[in-house]
Amino acid sequence: MTAASNGRVALVTGSSRGIGRAIALGLADAGFDLVLNDLARQSEALAEVKSAIEMRGRQAVVVYADVSRKAEVTAMVADAIAAVGHIDAVVNNAGILISNAVDDLEEEQWDSVLDVNAKGTFLVVQALLPHMRARRYGRIVNIASIGGKHGAQMQAHYSASKAAVMGFTRVLAQEVGADGITANCLCPGIIVTDMGRTNLSDAANVAKWEGITALRRLGQPEDVAGPAVFLASDASAFVTGQSLNVCGGIVLS
Repeated sequence: MTAASNGRVALVTGSSRGIGRAIALGLADAGFDLVLNDLARQSEALAEVKSAIEMRGRQAVVVYADVSRKAEVTAMVADAIAAVGHIDAVVNNAGILISNAVDDLEEEQWDSVLDVNAKGTFLVVQALLPHMRARRYGRIVNIASIGGKHGAQMQAHYSASKAAVMGFTRVLAQEVGADGITANCLCPGIIVTDMGRTNLSDAANVAKWEGITALRRLGQPEDVAGPAVFLASDASAFVTGQSLNVCGGIVLS
């Protein structure tokens, strides 16, 4: 399949696998060219995603960076713009989860999760804002989680990081709206990815999550791609500051 270009370029962080990979491919199907980001150790997986995008008739470039490190993020954004000319949309998908109870939670675990999930989102947005403001256009899509709304045992630090992303996005939307930039969150539910399997340790847990989901099934990474494409496109031009649940009906709000 060859996708017709829509003239837009999107940067997707953490795009080597799971939700990030599915979003990158969904954007390519919608006519976006892609800038793909992840850690250098994911080079082989990123190369596969790049190839899949090119087979769809779109262009893709790879930029490596740890989003929790400002110098790397600054260099990543500069390299991306130099390579593709402009970035219209960003999907801040890079994230980690380390399960542990509050009593046993180590300071380093708290810091690692907050640094990638919350600070990483902030750093990427901050690096891109001058470019988007100069062009008076931008679509910012931050991947949060329903865990940031209602929490989950063993995931206090993860839930805190995703709640932070939602709070950050609400304020960001107010600050950048006059510049033609929108900012929204997606809040996935239980998605079958390497990270999502943290909540799917056995058949009983799978059955539990299927049973409390209105659609009576678990989510697949592709289920998140459609909403991400919408928020990254002109179809969402009058939508900003929102946190959209993509959970099959676990959280009904």
